Amino acid sequence: MDERLRQQMEFILEVDKIKKIGRQTYLHDASRKENDAEHSWHLALMCILLKEYSNQDIDVLKTISMVLIHDIVEIDAGDTYAYDIAANTTKRERELKAADRIFNILPKDQAQWMRQLWDEFEEGKTPEAKFALTLDKVQPLMLNDATDGRAWREHNVHCDSVYKRNKNTGDGAKVLWEYAKELIERNIEKKNLRSGDA
Repeated sequence: MDERLRQQMEFILEVDKIKKIGRQTYLHDASRKENDAEHSWHLALMCILLKEYSNQDIDVLKTISMVLIHDIVEIDAGDTYAYDIAANTTKRERELKAADRIFNILPKDQAQWMRQLWDEFEEGKTPEAKFALTLDKVQPLMLNDATDGRAWREHNVHCDSVYKRNKNTGDGAKVLWEYAKELIERNIEKKNLRSGDA
C-alpha cells in the first residue's frame, strides 16, 4: 500500500474512537447522552442551516471542517464537562498533547492543515472560528433545554457558570446568542439552573 494512503487510513481508523467518547449532554429525548461524533455531526448540520446568522461572512466548508475535527483530541484527552472546574484546569495541556499525537498520524501536509484548523478553532479569532464556537456553545444549551435541564440539574449547575462559559457566544452570531439567552432564562425560571445563593 502507498505510504500516504496507509497513513490516511490509519488516521481514519483512529478517529473512529471518537464515537466512544461520551459527553454530559443528553439527546433531545433524554434517552441517553450523546457522544462526540454525534455532537460534531450536529454542529456541521447546524453550520449548513444557520450560516446566514453569522456576524460575518464565513467559508462554510472550512467551518464545517473545523467543527468536525474540533473534538478529535478528546480521543486521548477525554471529554471535559463544561462546568467541572478541576478538570478544566488540565484540559488545555491534555488536549495539546493529544493533538500532537493524533494529527501527526496523517501525512505531514494534512497533519499541518488539520492542526492549524484545530488551533484556529481553539484561538477563536477568525469569523469561522467564532461561528464554530457559537455553534459549539448553543447546541448543548438547546439540548439541555429540550431535556428540561436534566444535565444541569444532575450537576447542580448555577446560571452564573452558564453565563460565564457563554460570555463570547455572541461573537459568532448575535441572533443565536439571543436565542440561547432565552433558553437559559427559561431554565432559570423553571429552576433547572440554580440562581442567586440557592
